[in-house]
Amino acid sequence: MQECYRMIEIANAPINSFASSEMQANFVPSSEQSITVSLADLRQIITEAVQKAIEPLQDEVTQLRSIVARQDEMIAALKADEKLDHDDIRDLFDAIASMEQSHIQPLQKDRGEILRALIAANGGKMLAKDARVKMHLIKPRFSELLVTLKDEIEVRPYHLDKRQLVLIIK
Repeated sequence: MQECYRMIEIANAPINSFASSEMQANFVPSSEQSITVSLADLRQIITEAVQKAIEPLQDEVTQLRSIVARQDEMIAALKADEKLDHDDIRDLFDAIASMEQSHIQPLQKDRGEILRALIAANGGKMLAKDARVKMHLIKPRFSELLVTLKDEIEVRPYHLDKRQLVLIIK
């Protein structure tokens, strides 16, 4: 019974009675904690608090903007270099192509002689397709050969079928 009485006593005790005596001494009831502040002072306090909170973010934004500006400069420099690289490569390919067209390679010279002999054996005229097949050349190689021999062999459309070409020795 005595335990039951003790439990009822504990249940009825205010919560603050469980706190240490030091905490109970420092406790101020909420009714005594109110402060009166003018609206202008409250605005000032809030403005200062917001400014203090924003400062690190403003510094970070400034740093990020400078990083982005540096990266933009680097990208522009890389694009300029890339453009130069593409232009240089294109110029190199153009130079190689003009050299190949202006200088007859040894293999092309041999093939040119074979093609002239083949056309001569057919009476000085021959269909380009037949000559290419007999020489076992692919179309691009045969076209390159005809370009190198443009001064010696004339290429004309066939009169019966304009899609075909006739090779004639000049």
